[in-house]
Amino acid sequence: MSEEKSLNFIEEIVENDLNSGKYETLVTRFPPEPNGYLHIGHAKAICLNFGLTQRYGGYTNLRFDDTNPVTEKTEYVNSQQEDIKWLGFNWKNELYASDYFDELYLFAIKLIEKGLAYVDESSADEIAALKGTPTEPGLDSPYRNRSIEENLEIFTKMKNGEFADGDYILRAKIDMASTNMLMRDPIIYRIKHAEHHRTGNKWCIYPMYDFAHGQSDSIENITHSICTLEYVSHRELYDWFIEKLEIFPSKQYEFARLNLTSTVMSKRKLLQLVNENLVSGWDDPRMPTISGLRRRGFTPKSVREFCERIGIAKRENLIELSLLEFCIREDLNKTAKRVMAVLDPIKLIITNYEKGTEDLIGENNPEAEDGGGTRIIPFSNELWIEREDFMEVPAKKWFRLAPGAMVRLKFAYIVKCENFVKDENGNVTEIHCTYIPESKSGNDTSGINVKGTIHWVSAQHAKTAEIRLYDRLFTSETPDAEEGDFKDYLNPESLTVLPNAYIEPALADADLDGRYQFIRKGYYCLDRDSTPEKLVFNRTVTLKDTFKKPN
Repeated sequence: MSEEKSLNFIEEIVENDLNSGKYETLVTRFPPEPNGYLHIGHAKAICLNFGLTQRYGGYTNLRFDDTNPVTEKTEYVNSQQEDIKWLGFNWKNELYASDYFDELYLFAIKLIEKGLAYVDESSADEIAALKGTPTEPGLDSPYRNRSIEENLEIFTKMKNGEFADGDYILRAKIDMASTNMLMRDPIIYRIKHAEHHRTGNKWCIYPMYDFAHGQSDSIENITHSICTLEYVSHRELYDWFIEKLEIFPSKQYEFARLNLTSTVMSKRKLLQLVNENLVSGWDDPRMPTISGLRRRGFTPKSVREFCERIGIAKRENLIELSLLEFCIREDLNKTAKRVMAVLDPIKLIITNYEKGTEDLIGENNPEAEDGGGTRIIPFSNELWIEREDFMEVPAKKWFRLAPGAMVRLKFAYIVKCENFVKDENGNVTEIHCTYIPESKSGNDTSGINVKGTIHWVSAQHAKTAEIRLYDRLFTSETPDAEEGDFKDYLNPESLTVLPNAYIEPALADADLDGRYQFIRKGYYCLDRDSTPEKLVFNRTVTLKDTFKKPN
C-alpha cells in the first residue's frame, strides 16, 4: 500500500487501537466456509485481512468455518488454500471451527447452566410462526421455561445421538420482543446425522454459524473481526455471546462487499451454474472465482491491484468489471511476451520470394523494464494472415491489404498485393503479393512508407492451436436484480471456440505460467486442457475495452 494514500476506515481503527495500547498485537483472520470455491469478492477480504497484518505487524489466521457437514468438502478446503497462496499471502495458523467443537459444546452447556439457553422441540414452521415480524414482537416458545436440569439432560441426549434430525434444537434465551430479529432466541445447535469432512461421525449435533463464528474469533484472540455489511445485524448477537460467556472480547467491523457488473457472487448461484453444467466447472474462465481468473490468465498482481483500487468502504456500490480488466491489461502490457497468432487465417503467397526460408528477429516486449529480449521467427513465401486484413474493395482510409495496396509484415518486409484467388462460392482463398527486398525491418533502405502493419505466421512452420475467446458471462450488468431467473441472462456468446488457429512455432513451448500478447488480438494464456498434440489458449482480455453497455 502506498504511504501517500489516505487510510481507509478500518486502517484508521487499527492504527488508533495499536497507538492507544488497546492491543499490543494485531490479529486478524480469514474465515471461509468450505462449501464452494473462493471468488473475486473473497479476494477483496483476503487482501484486507492479510494486508493489515503485513502493514501493521501481527498475524492472520486461516480458519475454515466448517459447521455444516452436509455442504462441506475437503476439495473446497484445498482449493481455498491454493487461492490464498496464489494471491501471495501466507497464514500463521491453519485452523478449523471443528477444532473447537468440544469447547463450543461446553460454551453451550455454560449458557444452559446460566439459564440463557433452552432445548426446543417445536417444528420449524412453529418457530417461524412465533418469531413475529420486524414491527411485531414474537411469542415465547412453550418450551422456553424448561428447567436447567431438563435442558441439560435433553441436550446431552442430543449429543449422544438419541434423537433424529429436527427433533430438537438448542436456542439462546434472549428477547422475543427485540427489534433485531436475530436476537429473538436464535438457534445455536441443531441435530445433523452427517459425516463431517474432518471429525467423521464423532458429532451428530453441530453449532450454527452465528454461534461458532464469534466464539472461534474469541478462542483465537482475534482483535479485529472483519466481515461484510450483511453481518451488521449479527454484531449484537456476536457481542451478546461473548459477554455472556465472559470470553476474550473480539470486536466485529463491517465493510462493503464487492459487487461486480455482469457477475453473480452468490456461492449458491455459482454452484448452480456448475451443477447444471452451464459452465465447465468452478474454474471455468468465465466464472468470477479466483481459480477461474487464474485459469483465464489473470495474475496475482492484477487482482491485488484491483482490490487496492476499489478500496474499503462502508456503503454498498457496484464496481465495473472493466476496472478488473484494466488492471490485468496494465500488468500484462509490461510483462507479456509479444507473439503472432492468426485466428481467422487466409493464405498469403509471396510470388517473388525465392530465399526458401529465413530467420527474422522479433521483439518480445518493448514495454518490459529489461527490454524483453528478442526471439527468432521463421519466414517463408507462404504465410497465414488474418482474413480481416484483406479487403477486395477497400473502404476509405483502409491501410491494410487490398488490390494494389502495400502493407508491412510485422518484423519482416513490405509487400504489395498483386491479385487474389476465389473459390466457386466467391470466397477469397489466396492473396498473391510481391515483396520489396530492400524493406526488411530494422534495415529498410527502400524509402517506401506504408501506414499499415499486419501480423502473420509462416505456413511451413506454423503450429495449430485451439483458441477460446471468453467474454462476460451475463448480458445484464446486474443479473441478480433482473426479473425472473438470473440464468435467463447468461450470455450465449460468452465463449467462442476457434478450433484451427495458427501460431508461431515458439508457442509450442508455452507453459501454464506464461502470459502472451497475441499481437493486435489480445492477451492469452495456455489452458490446462492443452496437450503437446493439441495446444489450447484462453483469451484473458482484449487489447482494449470493447464491451458495449446495454441500453
